[in-house]
Parts: sequence; C-alpha cells; structure tokens
Amino acid sequence: MTTKTESFNSSQHSSTVKLIECPRDAMQGLHDFVPTSLKIEYLNLLLQVGFDTLDFGSFVSPKAIPQMRDTEEVLAGLDLAGSTKLLAIVANLKGVENAVKHSEITYLGFPFSISETFQQRNTNSSIVESLSTVEEMLHLCDKHNKEAVVYLSMGFGNPYGDEWNTDIVSHWANELAQKGVKIISVADTVGVSTPEKITDILPPLVQQFPNIEFGLHLHSTPQQRLEKIEAAFAAGCTRMDSALKGFGGCPMAADDLTGNIATEDVISYLTSEGVQLNLDMEKWGKAMMVSGKIFH
Repeated sequence: MTTKTESFNSSQHSSTVKLIECPRDAMQGLHDFVPTSLKIEYLNLLLQVGFDTLDFGSFVSPKAIPQMRDTEEVLAGLDLAGSTKLLAIVANLKGVENAVKHSEITYLGFPFSISETFQQRNTNSSIVESLSTVEEMLHLCDKHNKEAVVYLSMGFGNPYGDEWNTDIVSHWANELAQKGVKIISVADTVGVSTPEKITDILPPLVQQFPNIEFGLHLHSTPQQRLEKIEAAFAAGCTRMDSALKGFGGCPMAADDLTGNIATEDVISYLTSEGVQLNLDMEKWGKAMMVSGKIFH
C-alpha cells in the first residue's frame, strides 16, 4: 500500500481538505424516531465545530426513510451564523424540487449507483432513469444557485452480483462529467472498499477529470478505518465524508449495516500529519456527548 507520507503535503492540504460531516447518514437507519428538537440541538453543535459541509437531512419519501420526515422542521431550527454549508440528499425529481426552494441549502446530493440492483432498491429507478434525474437536478441547481453532488454509489463493488470493475467506475464518471457534474463522491455504501481499490480508483479519476472535485464516502468496520483513511489521502482525496463515532449505514443496502468512517479518526489522522483544520474541538466534545442521547 502506498504510504500516506509519500504523497501527502500538509501545507498544500491545509486549505484544500474539505470535511463533510454526515449526521443524516448516521441517523437515517435508526429504528426509533429521534425527536426534532434533539436533532436540532445536535446539528447546531456540529455546525459550530466548523466543518466545510454538514449533510443534515434528506428530501425523500417518509415511507422510505421515516427518520428524515422532519427535515424541513429541522432546517428551520438551525443556526447558520457560521461558515458551514448545508447538504441535503434527494432521490428523485420531487425531492430536488422541494430542496431547491430552501435558500439555506448549498448542496443537493444524489445517489447515482453503478449497481442496477441497488439503484432500483435505493431510488426505485433504473440507472438510465437516474441519469435523466441528474440532468434535471443540474438544471434546477443552476436555476436556484445550488451545487450538485453526485455519489457514485457502489463505486467499490456491490453484494448483488452486478458486474463491477474500475472501467465501469470510469465509464459512469465520464457520463456524469459529460452531463456537467462538477462534484463526484465515490461511495462505498457497504464497506467493500479496500486501500488497494482506493489507490486504483481515485488517482486515475482525478487525472482524467481535472475539472471535477472528487470526494470519498467510505464505510468501514472500526478495524479497517485507519488504513482506508491513509489510502484515501495518499490517493489525493480532498473531500472526505465521515460521521461522528462512525455511526450510520444505508438502510436500503443490507440488513447488516457497515458504519461510516469515524470523523474523530479523520481529525486525528490529519492533525498528526500537520494539517490545520481550524475546528472548535470544545463544540466537538459537546456534540460527542449529545450524540449519546441519539445513538444508544
């Protein structure tokens, strides 16, 4: 495995690493509904930490993801005095149309799976239909001054037997680039990424599409987190999704959820490499405590 220190330039990364905190991803699979007031308390603490972006909620069917049915109420209670930008997940055109109405939201995220099985399971649409949705989303984002983030879901493989290889990943990245997507996050979803796959996939994409901002949305067992974080930044990742304590997983993916990359591990690693993150660690500590009310 390529070591982090061989390619990591901390002074270069200080101003370019974007940390995306993902409480929405962490909460969406919880069985018990988290009270709206508690969500607001937790998210407001995370907003004060100073992350680049907060993946705070989603405009999806409440039948599909009951936990996110109060996204609009949560949004109304957020204190946006800081610099952290908001990202909301959408799964269809209706979700896009609802999300773009809110001036507080900067990013709309769409899960575009390169696994046909998962695309149907996650958004009830085919890959081809979802590509059309991406086109519509880009149009509406331009019209309403939003930015689109497209997640290349199942980007490291899938558990359904659908064909996967790096050429397929590159093909769909190219399709999205041709549509005008400017931010692509290669997403693991089910924890099948490895340091080797990260190293094989990310650098060629960055080289092939220099005008696209590439990020990683990885899932992992606690034992594998550090090696994936090391590989990600060695491979040139400048946009990393993570969640406090590694909570979360996609409820549409499988019964056995594999958690997110833990934010505290990302912070610890980057700090050890000399990256100045400029985060309010006191607020982070308070958010860690409040998280105990949500994740039992």
